[in-house]
Amino acid sequence: MPKDSHQAPPAPARRLFGTDGIRGTANRAPMDAATALRLGQAAGRYFNRGAPPHRVVIGKDTRLSGYMLEPALTAGFIGAGMDVVIVGPLPTPAIALLTRSLRADLGVMISASHNLFEDNGIKLFGPDGLKLTDEQEAAIEALMEGDLAGALVPPGKLGRASRLEDAPGRYIEAAKQSFPRGRTLEGLRIVVDCAHGAAYKVAPTVLWELGAEVVKIGVEPDGFNINRRCGSTAPGQLTELVRERRADLGIALDGDADRVVLVDEQGQVVDGDQILALIARSWHQQERLRGGAVVATVMSNMGLERFLAARGLGLLRTAVGDRYVGERMREEGCNLGGEQSGHMIMPDFGTTGDGLIAALQVLAVLVEERRPASEVLRCFTPLPQRLVNVRYAGASPLNDEGVKAAIAAEEAALGARGRVLIRASGTEPVIRVMAEAEEEALVEATVERLAEAIRAKARAA
Repeated sequence: MPKDSHQAPPAPARRLFGTDGIRGTANRAPMDAATALRLGQAAGRYFNRGAPPHRVVIGKDTRLSGYMLEPALTAGFIGAGMDVVIVGPLPTPAIALLTRSLRADLGVMISASHNLFEDNGIKLFGPDGLKLTDEQEAAIEALMEGDLAGALVPPGKLGRASRLEDAPGRYIEAAKQSFPRGRTLEGLRIVVDCAHGAAYKVAPTVLWELGAEVVKIGVEPDGFNINRRCGSTAPGQLTELVRERRADLGIALDGDADRVVLVDEQGQVVDGDQILALIARSWHQQERLRGGAVVATVMSNMGLERFLAARGLGLLRTAVGDRYVGERMREEGCNLGGEQSGHMIMPDFGTTGDGLIAALQVLAVLVEERRPASEVLRCFTPLPQRLVNVRYAGASPLNDEGVKAAIAAEEAALGARGRVLIRASGTEPVIRVMAEAEEEALVEATVERLAEAIRAKARAA
């Protein structure tokens, strides 16, 4: 069995790119039109290699600021000699799929995922539909910081922009193809919450065309309401509606639909670890699971690890970020990986996290086993786990010797009874403090002591 890995390999220094592309407050650097223009020019220069035509696919979610960033990126790419295919609001996995199927050099998704409308982000995909490596992002950053005059083509070689009208239909058909042949969702009532985001049209359509009775919420985007009190990070409305409508399952997507959490018929929320466990069990029984393991991050519960081990399967951990999960999956030959937050990567169906297709894999098991979701989706009992976010300004408190000593002391005190995970967010000035152990009181006390040590350093800075 391959050895477990808790850390990503050292990455080249990057100032703009975080764990999931570039992200920030809309209309403020770096998430402003000027930066988007330079990014288009630099990424166009980087990928504009070999014989033409050169093509980039640009999608977005439903944020108001998408109307600003989309034309700025388009102008940058056109100036670098690339044809731009605009597809409008579509899930992130749809952009990865279209990048490959249209033989594009590059795919771009304008989205800040589960964040509220005030933020936005830009994710880049290579011609293989995979997120760019740290090295590629660092190279593009270097171009952006230099003189981009050389990236601009002569007038006769400017690119063109066009809109792909059947883009939603292509993704809808691809999603439906992931569901087992000969089966339907007839007889199931499903509530789907699209977070007023990128999947607001395609997700209900896929479920309905597969035969389900669909109750849909979060499908009225106005540019401001994406992820607001809805979606995978706020499933309260969904849980109430599942119980009220006596639905068989609730599906909560986030703003760009690359992650999912589920709600069973009793209104209980089911996270990504339980979804991974269920799919792994099902695929293992069908001899479809490759690599003898599932890839997840350091955040995944130890209960998942024990569940897999009882079936002779490994859990390979990576640093947080679905990109690192995907990279490890390719290294180890695995075809199932994901995050506790709901990113599910299944290369049999796509190259990046896909919340809708993950939900369809769960629905396939419900249809096959004819048991309620509350039974099927409770694969293991999670160990008590608590996560606290500590915000800071200035230098990271994790560089302080006193904080390092506090972390080491708590790790020693826990020993084999549990674990501590302290990490800096890749998208905001926040330290995430997590502890996990057999006893809930021990977890609470450990997290509070560590969080206070970090807060004290942050206050003193």
